[in-house]
Amino acid sequence: MYVSPLFEDHSQGFTHLIVSALCRFLKRSTTTEASLEVKDLAAHLLLDILRGEIYHDDKIVLKLLEISDVKLTNVEKAMCQIKEKYDLSLTAKEFVEQYIVELVKSQLYVTAVTLMEHFSIHHYGKSFLHEMIKSNQFKAAEKWATYMGKPMLSILVEEFIERNMLKNAYETIKKNNLKHDFPNVYKRCKESSLKTLAEKGCWDVAEARTNNDRQLMEYLVYLAMEAGYTEKVDELCDRYSLDRFLDIKVPETNNLQGRYLHLDELSVEDIIWVDEVEGLLVATSHIEGFKVVGIDCEWKPNYVKGSKPNKVSIMQIASEKMVFIFDLIKLHTEVPGILDDCLSRILLSPRILKLGYNFQCDVKQLGHSYEELRCFKNYEMLLDVQNIFKEHHGGLAGLSEKILGASLNKTRRNSNWEQRPLSPNQLEYAALDAVILVHIFHHLPGHGHDKSEWKSCIVSHTENAKKSKKHIPKVVDRHGDQQGLILN
Repeated sequence: MYVSPLFEDHSQGFTHLIVSALCRFLKRSTTTEASLEVKDLAAHLLLDILRGEIYHDDKIVLKLLEISDVKLTNVEKAMCQIKEKYDLSLTAKEFVEQYIVELVKSQLYVTAVTLMEHFSIHHYGKSFLHEMIKSNQFKAAEKWATYMGKPMLSILVEEFIERNMLKNAYETIKKNNLKHDFPNVYKRCKESSLKTLAEKGCWDVAEARTNNDRQLMEYLVYLAMEAGYTEKVDELCDRYSLDRFLDIKVPETNNLQGRYLHLDELSVEDIIWVDEVEGLLVATSHIEGFKVVGIDCEWKPNYVKGSKPNKVSIMQIASEKMVFIFDLIKLHTEVPGILDDCLSRILLSPRILKLGYNFQCDVKQLGHSYEELRCFKNYEMLLDVQNIFKEHHGGLAGLSEKILGASLNKTRRNSNWEQRPLSPNQLEYAALDAVILVHIFHHLPGHGHDKSEWKSCIVSHTENAKKSKKHIPKVVDRHGDQQGLILN
């Protein structure tokens, strides 16, 4: 490592190689003498870096401390061994402090703070904290304030609040048990977090984050009322006995419930829950008799950053009058082979036009959820409604409002789709998402989309094909006669 700076552009890689070798040596060494030898070597190297005799990246200094845990006493020992050759007028601590000053000048705050912690140096004050925050070095600022203790942490929280960085303030308060020191700020931060979740439609997560705090629960009810989510208001008030919810006043103009489409407006005759083999076989036979079906899927949202998405929980397949909701999780667990066969019969049938909205996303999620099933790797006669209305924005809810005159209540979308039984509101939402596709399809001629246009958007896909193939099909009825699709 004394030679590596001579390698110029390659010195950093060479240095990391040596540090890695030291790590492996320490892991494999079984004697105390070997560990002390590495610590002495690291202390000599650190001393020469502190004195400016050799230059290494500041991250190398941190790595040396990490692998060898060099203390000031080790550096003092190294100084004693070279005093005869060099005039060392400073103490080990003074060398470290001098190096920290240079790090601060270079705005290498994380390394500077780490050295202060490691060698128990407390020379800097409030102005140092302001300097780090001004430079947007919030990680270093929090690390140093935590090291300095509660008074400096309180100053840090106040700085975050002044800059309207509520999330940072909340995390610092929570992590360092400062809730009682900043009760109003903590509540404000919690409410802000709940509002963000509510705006994203993550009501179940927001409910869990209240931790049964009555004030926060009432605030969540207020947010639900403001969003026009009356069923969530009723659900929360009933579950937590919130008798005072009527005291929460919300402007009537914010209630958007009247603009939402309801299932009874579409004259749907039946919603059938399918979670057993007999029902699966009956549902498949029924669906094979339909010419056009809408297909959609739902899965429980995952809010843990970096984690895998949850399995697709349900699949809805609907005709104009009937909706089948398949419990994929239960059916896959109990009868995977029969489920695979039944869904393959539907998805690969050339007799049935399958309608979806952004269906590629659903297919991808289905494939990841149930990798061993063949049914989600191939399909025939798929028409993605999104591809017909390419110029449209606002998703399926916006398209519903444009074509049918009423939007969809998407506040139910991010609910827990793995709970059993599903609530009536969840069942209605799931059914609407599938059946509405059939109704939109039947309105295509009235919105300037003729047969030739939507037929050109029909695609099929097989696992071995590199690309989906487009074709203009003819539908074969159950008696084997070819006929064109009929638009009512």
